[in-house]
Parts: sequence; C-alpha cells; structure tokens
Amino acid sequence: MATKTLEDLFHETLKDIYYAERKILKALPKMARGAQNEKLKAAFQQHKEETEGQVERLQQVFEIIGKRPRAKTCPAIDGIVEEGEEIMEEFKGSPALDAGLLAAAQAVEHYEISRYGTLRAWAQQLGYKDAVKLLDETLAEESKTDELLTELAEQAVNAAAQKKAA
Repeated sequence: MATKTLEDLFHETLKDIYYAERKILKALPKMARGAQNEKLKAAFQQHKEETEGQVERLQQVFEIIGKRPRAKTCPAIDGIVEEGEEIMEEFKGSPALDAGLLAAAQAVEHYEISRYGTLRAWAQQLGYKDAVKLLDETLAEESKTDELLTELAEQAVNAAAQKKAA
C-alpha cells in the first residue's frame, strides 16, 4: 500500500469542504425562511450568495491541483445541519428560535474556519500559491460572517430569545 502524502490529505479535505459548502447552500434558504429576525434572515440570504462564490473558488482550487471537483460525504457538517433542522422543528414559533438558528449557523462557520485555515496552511506548504489566495479569500469571508453573527446575537437575538412566548 502506497504511503499517503500531505497532497493526498489536502485533496481529501478539499473534497470534504466541497461537500460541506454544497450542503450549506441547501440549508441556508431553509434557515432564512425559519428565522424571525429580519437581520438574521438577511444574513442567511447574504451568506448563501457568498457560499455560491466559495463553491466556485473551491472548483478553481481543484483545477489548480489538477483534479476534478468531487465531494466526499462530511459527517461533521451533516450533523451540524441536522442539529439546525432539529432546532427549527423544536423551537418553531418560540422566541428562542433565532438564537438556536444563530448558534447552529456559528457552528457551521467555526467548522468552515477550521477547514479553510488548515487547507490554506497546507496549500502554502505544498506551494499552491494561487490556491492560498483563493482559500484566504474564503477564510476572510467566513470569519467576517462569524463576527456578524456574534454581533447579531449580542445586539438583538439573544435578548429577544429571553422573552416569554406570547
């Protein structure tokens, strides 16, 4: 059996995040429809547009490494998305719904930040300079989204979640 390399690991992780981003693209419209806070709805809609660009950048990274874009099932993102769906069912109509949706969205962001940071470091190590730039761009977007979600939580969503249901 051939020894696996950092290049192999990079490719496998790239397939993982490609799957994750495509899964997230399907989940974001549902989250936007479920959200009660207008700013949270808008954040989900804006992030869907950003995610479309992120998928395109991932396709470019595949091209840079000479591989065709292919997804590999990511149980981690499946679990995080499933938790978000459970929150939407269990807290529908509740003042706490948005806080739960926001928390699920941040779990997604933190997963993505971890993956993109790792991929960026490996791309740097492997000499994929163009891939580094693309991964950096996505990492910056994911970090900015995480900051926006934190701001929404602190400024409105968490306080609204504390109110009693009407």
